[in-house]
Amino acid sequence: MTRPEIHTVGQLERSGAIIAIQDGNHGAAHPKAADYVEDGIPFIMSRNLRDGRVLLDGCEHLRREQADLLRVGFARPGDVLLSHKGTLGEVAVLPPLEAYAMLTPQVTYYRVNEDLLRARYLACAFRSPAFKAEMFAIGNQSTRPFVSISAQRQLHVPVPPAMVQDQIVYLISSYDELIGSNLRRIQVLEEMARSIYREWFVSFRHSGSSNSELVDSELGPIPADWAVVPLSEILELAYGKALKADDRRAGPVAVYGSSGIVGWHDRSLVRGPGIVVGRKGNVGAVHWSDGDFWPIDTTYFVRTEAPLIYCFHLLQTLEFIDSHAAVPGLSRDQAYGLKVLRPPAEVLERFAVVVDQMYELRSNLIRQNTALRQARDLLLPRLISGELDLSRLELDLEPVA
Repeated sequence: MTRPEIHTVGQLERSGAIIAIQDGNHGAAHPKAADYVEDGIPFIMSRNLRDGRVLLDGCEHLRREQADLLRVGFARPGDVLLSHKGTLGEVAVLPPLEAYAMLTPQVTYYRVNEDLLRARYLACAFRSPAFKAEMFAIGNQSTRPFVSISAQRQLHVPVPPAMVQDQIVYLISSYDELIGSNLRRIQVLEEMARSIYREWFVSFRHSGSSNSELVDSELGPIPADWAVVPLSEILELAYGKALKADDRRAGPVAVYGSSGIVGWHDRSLVRGPGIVVGRKGNVGAVHWSDGDFWPIDTTYFVRTEAPLIYCFHLLQTLEFIDSHAAVPGLSRDQAYGLKVLRPPAEVLERFAVVVDQMYELRSNLIRQNTALRQARDLLLPRLISGELDLSRLELDLEPVA
């Protein structure tokens, strides 16, 4: 079995395999939030890189005229992107774009000579545990994780022959494509559920509604058999419980903060499925948990007799007020006083029957993706290290878009 040659990033740059390494604009040249526009050049931050993909839908944008005048950070389609500040080690290849993308100083692009080094193979190598461990060892020596470009040049990359690089890309991309397909199906299911909620509880177009009379209320015209009530009559916001990172033991239970999952534990505080609402920090953010979970003390979790899936969509329509000047915070009293609609129980039950089926399928797709990621992540280090000999495999290789 032939092991791949090990090179530093700097050696690959000097050999011409890597053509350019560059991050975004620092200092006064860095674009400000006031510069963001609805449409334009994507402005990629580390949070826009997840699970081997660039989340372009979540990017901010800059006017083309402004972006053209910046000094550095112009990433082209096909460049390998690596987050190196704040969030370390997120990797993706920039997909086709109309022009280019602009990077923040949190992200580095790597431009390669494809004859010597495949970009998608380099992305696989960057995602391997050995590379990430080396990067984290350097980057976590300060308060805010950071790996400078000069330090990145000291990191090591195994480089097998081009044919083996293509085979590794083919295998890993097969997993990534299945995961991506499932993610798209999940997004469709979530949007379908939101659309049904809007039809039933905003437009009042639902089964059996054709003859419903609308009457005036403080929330506008509503069906005659519906009521306007305070949120406190629909649900309870219960306090989460502190669980420090050092006290968490590896396990299958998601630990939720106000921004979403912040870790994992071997014991739950709340039986799932359930709803988590941001109390401090990310005020009013609403998260759904399929399984048992632990909401920490920056959150509330929901207790209710109403269908949980209805409460999840209802909470996403509410405007919560930040009640703390120093640290953003959500007051339960303010939340409880918000006026909401209480539909008849039979309407809520019909809605739950329809949408629960969608969320059951969504949950199955999430479990599939978890299994796919685990299988991929077990395979990846063995491929990169050369432990699995692919030189004699006959794979039907096709270019990966």
